[in-house]
Amino acid sequence: MAARKNNIGKVSEMAITARNNPYVQRLIEDRELRQTLRGAYGAARSAYGRMNNGKPPAKALLDDRKLQRDLAEAAGALRLASSALLEGPERSRPRRRHRVRRSLTLIVVGGALALILSKDLRSKALDMMFGSEEEFSYSSTTSPSQPAPASASV
Repeated sequence: MAARKNNIGKVSEMAITARNNPYVQRLIEDRELRQTLRGAYGAARSAYGRMNNGKPPAKALLDDRKLQRDLAEAAGALRLASSALLEGPERSRPRRRHRVRRSLTLIVVGGALALILSKDLRSKALDMMFGSEEEFSYSSTTSPSQPAPASASV
């Protein structure tokens, strides 16, 4: 009976330690992180099933496109989950505001649209950059060449 009480004490200590762990807290609170980990698990499980289909593993890795896709999907999901864990919760990071960048982007996009849609504005801008257009008329100073005389062949 004493051994059982020791085990219960150890389990409760482990539960308290797990509850205070920031990674476990993040896993409990972040729904998107849990979905990413589920996706990684599903893709890895599918890849494992394809690896155990009777082919040698090296041949399966090289030939099976579905296996390669499952492995890439699992790796990508694990990469996303690890970066999410390292970054910390979304709500704890202050959101940055980029008013100047947003205003500059709006001005550039608006100016580009105005140039694209307005022919008068486009011609004024081209005149400012390259000078006004001049009518160009070409007049040749040479006379047209005479065709070579046809040689009489008999």
